[in-house]
Amino acid sequence: MPSSYETFFNAERFAVIGHSAAKPFPILSYQGLKRLGKTVYAVDQSTGQIDGDQAYPSLDALPQKPEAVVIEVPKEETRDWVAQAAEAGVSDVWVHMAHETPEAVALAQQKGINLRTGTCAVMYLKPGLSYHSIHKAIMKALGKY
Repeated sequence: MPSSYETFFNAERFAVIGHSAAKPFPILSYQGLKRLGKTVYAVDQSTGQIDGDQAYPSLDALPQKPEAVVIEVPKEETRDWVAQAAEAGVSDVWVHMAHETPEAVALAQQKGINLRTGTCAVMYLKPGLSYHSIHKAIMKALGKY
């Protein structure tokens, strides 16, 4: 039976949220989802373009509501983006490992969001041998995949 982490990628429309002015945009997640044939929107308030595609300043600025959201912003912004996902009616959210906060987790629980934390989305998206495939093997061995 697939884990909640694996079923996250059953969605067809995603938003990947980053803050390029503070840290590099989560381009591997963005490109990995595009490679899977998903509709993917870049959300980044600090730039107008990601990987040659239009970037949007918020979830409510997107042309379509995403079914799932990947958040990889500085920790102090995570709770606000979880709140924005809840306001947009998104029930599946992935907060990149080490970017979750107790406040973001509590808010997601309160709003009924299926929140994934504690691991990296890229290990599910990047084929072949890489740091992420090694991470994947370790997580599978630990039963956390």
